[in-house]
Amino acid sequence: MISTKPPEIREIDLLRYECMRSLLFFTRYQFKKKHNRKFIVGEHHRIICEALERVLRGEVTRLIINIAPRYGKTELAVKNFIAHGLALNSAAKFIHLTYADKLALDNSEEAKDIVQSQEYQELFPHVKIKKDSKAKNKWYTTAGGGVYAAAAGGQVTGFGAGSVDNEQNEDNEASLNEFISDIDSKAGFSGAIIIDDPIKPEDATSPVKRERVNNRFETTIRNRVNSRRTPIIVIGQRVDVKDLSGYLQVVEPEEWTVISLPCMFVGTDGELQALWDFKHTVDELKKLSNINPFVFETQYQQNPKPKEGLLFPESELNFYNPATVDVEKLAEYKFCFIDPADSGSDSLSAPVAYLIGNKIYITDVIFNTDGTDVNEPACIELICSKRLNACHIEGNSAWVLFGKAVRNKAQERYQDCEIRIVKAYTNKENRIFESSAFIRNHFVFRKDYKEHAQYYKFMQNITAYARAREGQAKNQHDDGPDSCAGIAKFFRENYVHLW
Repeated sequence: MISTKPPEIREIDLLRYECMRSLLFFTRYQFKKKHNRKFIVGEHHRIICEALERVLRGEVTRLIINIAPRYGKTELAVKNFIAHGLALNSAAKFIHLTYADKLALDNSEEAKDIVQSQEYQELFPHVKIKKDSKAKNKWYTTAGGGVYAAAAGGQVTGFGAGSVDNEQNEDNEASLNEFISDIDSKAGFSGAIIIDDPIKPEDATSPVKRERVNNRFETTIRNRVNSRRTPIIVIGQRVDVKDLSGYLQVVEPEEWTVISLPCMFVGTDGELQALWDFKHTVDELKKLSNINPFVFETQYQQNPKPKEGLLFPESELNFYNPATVDVEKLAEYKFCFIDPADSGSDSLSAPVAYLIGNKIYITDVIFNTDGTDVNEPACIELICSKRLNACHIEGNSAWVLFGKAVRNKAQERYQDCEIRIVKAYTNKENRIFESSAFIRNHFVFRKDYKEHAQYYKFMQNITAYARAREGQAKNQHDDGPDSCAGIAKFFRENYVHLW
């Protein structure tokens, strides 16, 4: 008699299934077994894992993830991603590169330790490491998969010039070529190139060292894939406008999926939030920002700024303390320029400007990527609550309807504001450049802007703006400066004493 009783599902089978189904679950399980403590999960870990899952499924083959140091990126995207990938396909081959040989070898060895651990072997006994794979920089599975680990930019970004002689470099290069020569292109996930922090921050200030890493990507790394399906993952903190992440987004803007995770951001409630309170609270991040704004914006906010070519460096701007300057009492004229977002990635920028003497105080700002359902009432409230004398709304193309809706509804509540819909006929970059000296000389910004989420984001946008140069990507920081240029144009045309 044939039994109709369903086969018993063992706990280990469920555990194996969950570990294969989810990279995040796999990481948490292996981390707990190895360290006897929980892997503290933040929302950014889920975002990173979701992107890496898309790589495993073959949906993304070029991925950039920018995030601050010590936020769990290497644990997820290198050590456990490799071990997880081998569980899916024990013949998968990985090349792991980072700025220093020692780090690359340590990461490789930790991935190997995970694979050899009792907990892993209980779940995935089919993944076996060859007995003669003793080297940290290169090890194989019995199925032909494995890992090769090396420095991303050669000995210069590893232990310094001269630490490895030329003969050994040639041997290492030949070994690397031999290792990747048989990366197959079979269907499904078969491995990846994982570049984690390709250059250390102190080297990124050197154009020679920075360009050496970028050139190495073109001459050595890019052609290390035998199939266009083999993914390349670049993960790490931003260290310079022209670092590898920045370089790739300029030369191949359509090829790379980019996940940028700043440590401090504006939440859905309009307030500043921390990416991972377990690591840094908002107050702690503000302190870091005050200690070294350049490092904070670059490494923590993933918002690098060029050291040259900035039109509005913070050191050249004027600031006032709202606690000691009563702008409402002193204001001679109140004006706002609303620059709606041109595309989904742009921000609506609406700074409020108070004329006091020969200075223009930027007292309040709306700056976000929210939809018209949020920004239409927000702009109306701003006009009415601040009792503005005038407001100009840029109304190119479809935004004419937005401008008319704001004007009509605002004037139902408050009739003393002259609201106009204006069109921009000149090039945005030229508008900003022509107004740049006026903005630096006459504009006064809030000293406490970091306490106000949208104002903070507005200032980030302004202080990162650099006039585009030939061969560079479109400037991504022009929404704030363009709205300021609108304010500058209004006051220059109507108040001669500001010239």
